[in-house]
Amino acid sequence: MLTRTALVTAVSAALMASVSQASTLSIQVLGQPAGSGLIAQQKEQPFFTNLAENTGLDITVQYLPVDVAGVPDTDGLRVLRSGLFDIVSLRGPQVSRDEPSILGLDLIGLNTSFEAGREHVAAFYDYVDNRLQERFNAKLLGTWPAGPQVIFCRGEIGGLDDLRGKRVRVGDQSAANFVGQLGATGISMPFGDVQQSLSRGVIDCAITGPASANSGGWPEATTTVLPIALQLAINGYAINLDTWNGMTEEQQTQLESAIAELSDGIWAYSEELYEDAMRCNAGETPCEYGTPYSLTEVPVTEEDLAKVAAAVEEVSLPIWARQCNAAAADCEDVWRATVGQKLGL
Repeated sequence: MLTRTALVTAVSAALMASVSQASTLSIQVLGQPAGSGLIAQQKEQPFFTNLAENTGLDITVQYLPVDVAGVPDTDGLRVLRSGLFDIVSLRGPQVSRDEPSILGLDLIGLNTSFEAGREHVAAFYDYVDNRLQERFNAKLLGTWPAGPQVIFCRGEIGGLDDLRGKRVRVGDQSAANFVGQLGATGISMPFGDVQQSLSRGVIDCAITGPASANSGGWPEATTTVLPIALQLAINGYAINLDTWNGMTEEQQTQLESAIAELSDGIWAYSEELYEDAMRCNAGETPCEYGTPYSLTEVPVTEEDLAKVAAAVEEVSLPIWARQCNAAAADCEDVWRATVGQKLGL
């Protein structure tokens, strides 16, 4: 039989254990597709797997790639709003179908370099964050590029005009509109389905970053790459607001700072991967991170560069603005006052 002192000690220990357990954060993270490339494998997954160490927080994490979780990559924002996952690695092009403002970060022809991408994303970041908070009960914590999106084809092409009549896998509506202007048919398709669809001739060409294509085995089913940067494929991290608001201010600062550092690191890593993957895909050296293939790299003409540069004002902006304004009346006005001002539009 416990003495009074022993009983008090036991109860105190139980209460302390309960308080300690309650203070431990438990986070579920929905990540990028498992096969999407080295950014997910070498940067994102290790960061979240070791989140306690990377943030200094008392936290446990369950990390699941979106395809392993069986969640369509187009549903990232809906998953956040539902609270099914606390943090989601958003695939920007795919989830822009639910929130058009996201596409304003990366219209076709807007981000033809990493430097331009950083500047334009920073200019429109706060607006996108506010939209996510209002519509999806989610806070944007950081953004990063998968890398310049280029065109892979099964047959030989000499430039953009040769896409006419072809079926092209696209990542978002802006890309679909652009290839449509070229006489091609844009087809939305999950990343994991593309390699097989190329092999079977379901599609003729597909757009993604060279590193992702290499990881996904696309060069096994294609012969040609046109290395003209259409977009940067801006992705990001967002957290459910209920989860965020349940954290202390100190915890919020630690988490936000760590994810900002991760995002900055991916910007630099993405640029490094792009150069290496282009060499790997063409069978050139050094090829440090990918698998060597033997794609034919088509020289980019001044005519094609001009088409992409003109696409913002002539194709992607007008069509996107109508869609975004339908969702939020001030969308285009804010974009023109921020990103557009930098472009002189």
